[in-house]
Amino acid sequence: MKKNKQKIVRPKPITPKGFRDYFHFYSKKRSSLIKEICEVFELYGFENLETPAIENLDALGKYLPDIDRPNQGVFSWKDEESNWLALRYDLTAPLARVYAQYSNELPFPYRRYSWGPVWRNEKPGPGRYRQFYQCDADTVGTHSVVSDAEMCIMLSTIIEKIGIKKDQYIINVNNRKILNGILETAGIGNINDDFINSSKSELVLRSIDKIDRLGLQGVKDLLGAGRKDESGDFTIGANLKEEQINHIMQFVTMKYDNNTKTLKHIETLVGNSSVGKQGINELQQILELSETAGFFEDRIRVSPATVRGLGYYTGSVFEAELTEKIQNEDGTITEIGSVAGGGRYDDLVKRFTGKVIPATGFSLGVDRLLFALNQIKSNEKKYEAGPVIVTIMEKDKLNEYQKIVIDLRKAGIKSELYLGNPKDLGKQLKYADKRRSRFALIIGSEELKKDVVQIKDLELGSKISSQIQTHEEWKDQPAQVEIPRGKLIEYIMKLYK
Repeated sequence: MKKNKQKIVRPKPITPKGFRDYFHFYSKKRSSLIKEICEVFELYGFENLETPAIENLDALGKYLPDIDRPNQGVFSWKDEESNWLALRYDLTAPLARVYAQYSNELPFPYRRYSWGPVWRNEKPGPGRYRQFYQCDADTVGTHSVVSDAEMCIMLSTIIEKIGIKKDQYIINVNNRKILNGILETAGIGNINDDFINSSKSELVLRSIDKIDRLGLQGVKDLLGAGRKDESGDFTIGANLKEEQINHIMQFVTMKYDNNTKTLKHIETLVGNSSVGKQGINELQQILELSETAGFFEDRIRVSPATVRGLGYYTGSVFEAELTEKIQNEDGTITEIGSVAGGGRYDDLVKRFTGKVIPATGFSLGVDRLLFALNQIKSNEKKYEAGPVIVTIMEKDKLNEYQKIVIDLRKAGIKSELYLGNPKDLGKQLKYADKRRSRFALIIGSEELKKDVVQIKDLELGSKISSQIQTHEEWKDQPAQVEIPRGKLIEYIMKLYK
């Protein structure tokens, strides 16, 4: 009697939802971008800090990215000692923990930058991933508005350094104190009570922060009874009165062609609110300092709709917005939007120490920025060229081919010997094309006798590699160059330059 064979259940090779795989050329391009960003950080006197990917959950406190999502917006679990741990959701909360832990050893103020992956336990969607890279810069230990202005100036410097033109972006600036003043004059709360720091206040600010994604009506719904999205899910609103909603919307929708007019209108809406007036003064100082550095309102602009969604901001808030229009896959035209944001958060370290430790900083979304650079065709940066591929024409001459590869590597030129099936030259060239190689070397018996090398620039790409099948066809191509073997290194180095 035959035994029934148990069916082998194999796991499906599927990337987890909300995550993605990064291949070589993307990783190289991202590393290059991070390097450029960090060079600016160090130019401004910031030093690198690396923190663990995992933090104690209580170190994150109430400052979580999305209180409406399961698991409080973070990936968390209990360890063997029943301590709650979590993957970091940003690079700012770990900084607060570090400064509280090492405050006696660190300079005051402390200027640091960090970069690395962060994780959000959020509902994934188009362009929204659960893991992504950030670059942060922060100054801890100063109340000076100069540090806020410096952040805006440094952010502009980075954006222009990586290849984005002056007319392709804007730094939108605002101040949470102004927003608190608007809430106060709207009759929603008083600065002297607990409203400003309450969950309801944060709900109002979170609602305003979604104006780009949800539009004016969507924000009005969230400020009122609530909003139902396309899937049927209902989000409870702040339940404000109509006149209160109108007062807030009048503020966030104001648009003028210069900062002076915007500030004057803000003054009328803030009224006698002392905290609102303080926010206006701080905003004016940032604008003046930025102009001193050569960054005027064509690049740094007052934007009442900029509030930043996280609850720990206490003063200045700002975002870098790319204004370049792109065409989506469905043919629609949209702007790229925000690629960086930050502000002042004077109470974050206080959770650990009980003392107010002022701080300000910003975070760059590296993956978002890479996407933007690829979309802005006038500034699109090419991938780094792959290795020079030495193809195999004569199986019994592998030693000769290997010598060429070794010589190339000694000269600092990335290179490799083709290790697949050498029968089909076309397949070898297709391989070189997939590796994004710029050059392929063809050396048959005739070339070996003459001590020459056939070299081809492969920027013609897949068209050539798919059509060529033989050595003779290759030699008939006009892009082919024959050079003495002894001049190979010199020739390739010249072409790379």
